[in-house]
Amino acid sequence: MSDTATAPPTPPVPLTALLAHEGLGLRRIAGPPAEDTVVHWVHTSEMADPFPYLLGGELLLSAGVLLTDPDAYVSRITAARAAALGFGVRPVHDTVPAGLAAACDRYGLPLLEVPPETTFTAVARAVWRLMAEARHRELRRVAEAQQGLATAAARPDPVPAVLGQLAARLGGQAVLIGPAGTELSAAGRAPSARARGALLGLAGVVSPPGGTARGGGPGPAPASASDAVDGVALTAYALGGGQGLVLGLAAPAREPGDHTVAGVAVVLLSLLTAPHQGLDSAGRSAALVRLLLGAGPAEAAGLLGAERWTVVRARGGAGPFAASALGAALGSALVDRAEDGTVRVLLPGDGGDGGNGNGGGQSAGPRVAARPGWVLGVSEPVGPEQLAAADTQAARALQRAVATGAELVRHRGAALSALLPPGEAAAQARLLLAPLAKAPALVETLRCWLSLHGGWDRTATALGVHRNTVRQRIARCAALLGEDLDDPDVRMELWFALRRI
Repeated sequence: MSDTATAPPTPPVPLTALLAHEGLGLRRIAGPPAEDTVVHWVHTSEMADPFPYLLGGELLLSAGVLLTDPDAYVSRITAARAAALGFGVRPVHDTVPAGLAAACDRYGLPLLEVPPETTFTAVARAVWRLMAEARHRELRRVAEAQQGLATAAARPDPVPAVLGQLAARLGGQAVLIGPAGTELSAAGRAPSARARGALLGLAGVVSPPGGTARGGGPGPAPASASDAVDGVALTAYALGGGQGLVLGLAAPAREPGDHTVAGVAVVLLSLLTAPHQGLDSAGRSAALVRLLLGAGPAEAAGLLGAERWTVVRARGGAGPFAASALGAALGSALVDRAEDGTVRVLLPGDGGDGGNGNGGGQSAGPRVAARPGWVLGVSEPVGPEQLAAADTQAARALQRAVATGAELVRHRGAALSALLPPGEAAAQARLLLAPLAKAPALVETLRCWLSLHGGWDRTATALGVHRNTVRQRIARCAALLGEDLDDPDVRMELWFALRRI
């Protein structure tokens, strides 16, 4: 995935900046003042009706080759929500037609005269350069804000420090709102009472009672909501951890990078406000220390008690805070990101989501659900001594999710195969798969291929190899096993065997 999720969008260019560009010589001759107009991009068209080719926000450049009805032409441009019209004089028109200027005045469209010595390409190049400069400034502002927030999070009283830093960076107020709509902590300049009430209302949208969508409808509540009241931009963000906490922001304006800055604050506040576990937390820390010092899982398991654990493997996200944000959203600070970008999250408890139809699942509970921008594989809940096996389950579930295009796949527990005594089933599995014992790549390819119902392309996607490699490996498996892999009975026996090794 690209890093567009962590970088702010390209800021638009004020029309006044183009008019002030000495090398262009542009001049506003009709329409409203340029101070309130911004340009998102440039489009050149000599169509009599450019409406179908406009997205909105453009500076439309034209020499009026097919201009016959200025009123109809300008009405279509304004209907398309273009930002402004730049009209090039010569060689088609010696001057800007008076009817065109009058129409721009009527419809409220800024009209710029482009002198003969200025090419449309030069105007477009100037816009792109101004956008690049604005984006550089915005990225620098965001980077400085991220650094300031990280420094604030390391202070002795981190939550008020983060809120204060955020309020200072956005020039408004940052407030931490509790589940009952109470202000737990706030920093910065408070908005009007009316705006404050609206912000609390937004907090109820992103974190309503019961966690349902607005109005009690089906589906989860949105992660954020925004509004504008009394000239103040209001935004509410739900924090992770399942505590019902919300970050509320009230700022004079909503700049392109503000959402990115707020996202960093959400991650930090989610981690900082996570509930402490008391003696249970101390036991987990002791278990971790023993593991780091060489103790085996069985020895460390005694410190973790009888609690069950769920392993989640994930792909997706972007930026340095993506893994932490996922962990915070799932309610755990036990997060690891591998070099290949795969994220592992260890969740105390069953980690269930009530079943979503993507790969089954028997455990219940609201902990693991699909997350936008992520693909998740979820293990069965296991005891501490079985975490390695659960990690393998999560890896295979993620592999299947990637191959099938699902957002979340849960590992299926053993069903009919559990009817055999474990020792006898394992011995039979080893005997059946003995010809492949020295070829782990063949075993994993066969397992993946069978789990995906013999799909060549999906297996290749899941394993990250070419489809011809999959075909060659499966053919080699068939030869070594001496079995017809098109036979459903053979496939069933092999699948049960693979589940036991």
